[in-house]
Amino acid sequence: MTLHYAPGTIATTVAITLHESGLEHKTIRVDFANAEQTKAPYHRLNPKGRVPVLVTPQGVLTETGALLEHIAALAPQAGLVPTDPFAAAKMRETMYWLASTMHVNHAHRFRGSRWASQPDSFKDMAAKVPENMTENAAYVENHVLTGPYVIGDRLTLADPYLFTVCTWLAGDGVDVSPFPKLTTFMEIMENRASVRAVRAKAML
Repeated sequence: MTLHYAPGTIATTVAITLHESGLEHKTIRVDFANAEQTKAPYHRLNPKGRVPVLVTPQGVLTETGALLEHIAALAPQAGLVPTDPFAAAKMRETMYWLASTMHVNHAHRFRGSRWASQPDSFKDMAAKVPENMTENAAYVENHVLTGPYVIGDRLTLADPYLFTVCTWLAGDGVDVSPFPKLTTFMEIMENRASVRAVRAKAML
């Protein structure tokens, strides 16, 4: 399999999960600085013009959650999805919230043109980002982390996802010092071999 990614994006989630799964894979960097994601060759892979993209023997997959679920299904021995149905649903609850809310709140800092047309609107959205992301960090602290990880003491698909999104907090103007559980989670993740491998490739 081949993962197409851009550094510092949500695609890092998939890279970390691939390492956790033990599945063989390659990575190809998409050059956002030269807008490679907007051009025809990349659009043949993903007409949405975004990362991540995972090229598999069966075809192309897009959307972070779908990629994570596919990886987990290919590597059941890694135990990335809880066997308990309720715990699995709680894992996905976090993943869907990250995709629909926290990621979107972060995107308002740079991508205002997705939602509005006037530059003043872009500025207003960007100005709101520190407040919204701080509220999201508080939600993670108080309602998402049920132990060292999202699902107690075991790593699941939700954890690389949460880790990647939370690497954006400092740049979004969030002071994480009031959130000890979140701070400990980030430290634990940084010490995992999967994250170290991704950092070594300058993907974070």
